[in-house]
Amino acid sequence: MSNLLRGSVGAATAMFAVGTLAAISSVINRYPLYGGQAMRYALAAVILAAVARAMGMGFPRPTRRELLLLLALAATGLVLFNVFVIQASRHASATLVGTVLGTVPVILALVGPVAARSRPSGRVLAAAVVVVAGATVATGLGSGSLTGLLCAIGALGCEACFSLLAMPLLPRLGPIRVSAYTQVIAVPMLLLAGALADGSAMLRLPTPSEAAALLYLSVVVSVGAFFLWYDALPRLGPDRAGLFAGVVPLGAIVTSVVLGLGAPTPAELGGAAVVVAGLTVGLSRRRRAPGQEPGPRLGPRPRPTPAPADR
Repeated sequence: MSNLLRGSVGAATAMFAVGTLAAISSVINRYPLYGGQAMRYALAAVILAAVARAMGMGFPRPTRRELLLLLALAATGLVLFNVFVIQASRHASATLVGTVLGTVPVILALVGPVAARSRPSGRVLAAAVVVVAGATVATGLGSGSLTGLLCAIGALGCEACFSLLAMPLLPRLGPIRVSAYTQVIAVPMLLLAGALADGSAMLRLPTPSEAAALLYLSVVVSVGAFFLWYDALPRLGPDRAGLFAGVVPLGAIVTSVVLGLGAPTPAELGGAAVVVAGLTVGLSRRRRAPGQEPGPRLGPRPRPTPAPADR
């Protein structure tokens, strides 16, 4: 299987799983936020460590630079992301929050190549705009206060950090280790936030339905989606991988249908079609005429990237 195909399948599956979060999270909306997230990431880290051990993988000590990146990744992509999303949902509609987060393909299409010292692809950027338009059609615009909008923008920045900060870590550590390290680091951060926000009430015994939802979030999202996304990033690059954020509304629509929460509207179906069109444009390779040489690159010639240690 080619890198493009494997990366596309992995990124699409990961974002589809993320799209199921809205329906699944409604089951645990009364469980303490920080305690629940800490439990989720702790269980996922244990599962990832067990998988790594079964595969004969070790966990090398991160370098100082890697440790700083892991700390920043855990703080922004996991902890602050959840804080911003929750605060945004208190001051704005879920639709507005989803619309702002849905612009992440454009952010990654612009910032990803610049971070790698290359020129942003016009084709991928145009496809990102199409994907964002399709996601907006599917979800609507929503409404809210300035505070809600600013918190949603903060969550958007954290969402971009979730991919951009991982890129330098993946060549040596690989997707399993990066996922495990960041979730281990996030647990004490969340427990501290929970102690400050909820005190002794940050943890309690979950009900059977809450336990099932937390188990789903741990296994399917924190283990499965994290691994698939971090496996896809080096294969596609953050700009192309970011296009698959448009799959999130599709996952939400399908989950709602499966759980009997409602049938998709014409706008949702139309938006889904636009998202698929944008993905097709962004992932297609531009054909060069015979004898045509590629254009000049910006920056130094890239060095070969070593394969992740766990592959």
